[in-house]
Amino acid sequence: MSSLLSRLVGRAVRVAAPVAPLQAKSSRVGPLIAFPSVGRPVWTPRDYAALAREGYQRNAVVYRAVRLVAEAAASVPLLVYEGRHERPDHPVAQLLARPNPRDAGQALFDALYGHLLVAGNAYLECAAVRGDPRELYALRPDRMKVVPGPDGWAEAYDYTVGGRTVRFRQDGEGTPPILHLTLFNPLDDHYGLAPTEAAAVALDIHNAAGAWNKALLDNAARPSGALVYAGAAGVNLSDEQFDRLKEELEASFQGAANAGRPLLLEGGLDWKPLSLTPKDMDFIQAKAAAAREIALAFGVPPMLLGLPGDNTYSNYAEANRSFWRQTVIPLVTRTAASLAHWLGPAYGAALRLEPDLDRIDALAPEREALWARVGAAGFLTEDEQREAVGYGPKGAGQQKLMEITVTPGHWERQPRVPSGDSDEG
Repeated sequence: MSSLLSRLVGRAVRVAAPVAPLQAKSSRVGPLIAFPSVGRPVWTPRDYAALAREGYQRNAVVYRAVRLVAEAAASVPLLVYEGRHERPDHPVAQLLARPNPRDAGQALFDALYGHLLVAGNAYLECAAVRGDPRELYALRPDRMKVVPGPDGWAEAYDYTVGGRTVRFRQDGEGTPPILHLTLFNPLDDHYGLAPTEAAAVALDIHNAAGAWNKALLDNAARPSGALVYAGAAGVNLSDEQFDRLKEELEASFQGAANAGRPLLLEGGLDWKPLSLTPKDMDFIQAKAAAAREIALAFGVPPMLLGLPGDNTYSNYAEANRSFWRQTVIPLVTRTAASLAHWLGPAYGAALRLEPDLDRIDALAPEREALWARVGAAGFLTEDEQREAVGYGPKGAGQQKLMEITVTPGHWERQPRVPSGDSDEG
């Protein structure tokens, strides 16, 4: 069992054995969508590298917004259910806790959510043994291309590294090798829309305002002025004189180190100072407005990013609860449903994944209020009260339904991963 990168470097591309086509229903508009590109990669219609570079790498607001959402979402444990019963020892629970020999579960989901927020797309690879999922890997979205089939849905994915390509076919037996997560895009049938794209104008304004302020500081925070040559009528400086004068001005009078230095002029030269009002030179408000718009695109309250001028929330705790309720929990719930739909058929049961909301500290006041209301409801029996707050019946030997602790160990049908020891799996 090996990861994708080792297969790319160590051996040639494997071609899956053909399987008999299965009878399945499909959308009537699928062939219309797929006709121009059947069997060929659909190229991403924007520059992901530019979004990652100008947004995540060079903009502090985007970086912090992505880290806030990704780290918060990755910290939420997922509970595994079969029907109505929680299965803390289910192989999927162990797989999510230790998805591969290199990453812990939280690190894998951190990368997954980061890709989703920056690119609008995220990909998980499932490495299976005899049809049973054994390892999960997060793949870079800029290297992945969708290959649509005749019905309009993705029949394969091409992953390219260093000019070499692996094709993951989705129509084989067992769990499909790739899970593709997207954010809604109204103008694309295959790829999602990243928050950085929606905030592209605000991102450019924020970066440009920072670059302009930097240039003003480099030039003593003012347009120095105009140097006028008042020579004889019709006589101008020669090209050599002009270049020499320009070089002397840049070397001796430009920048913060030369601010206030007196200018010595030769005959015929006159200095005409120019100035800007403080309002013209103040780009702080423009940057703050652009930063709030970027935060809006990511669903992060500006207060959590330390942005000034936003009084929507009465206090930080309220903003934090809003962040979890409106941004993090919907993202985790949607991802958990996609994972269950992807991995569930391999185990032949009604698999369900749900976030463990009791582990979220920001929602502790809401839990306390719930317990107080349930405890004061005298018309409920004790078992009904326990069920309302997520516990099983008293004395039934059940653990708390909304709590899971993943301990090292192996399910009886699951072999150990190659690089683990007997303690860590």
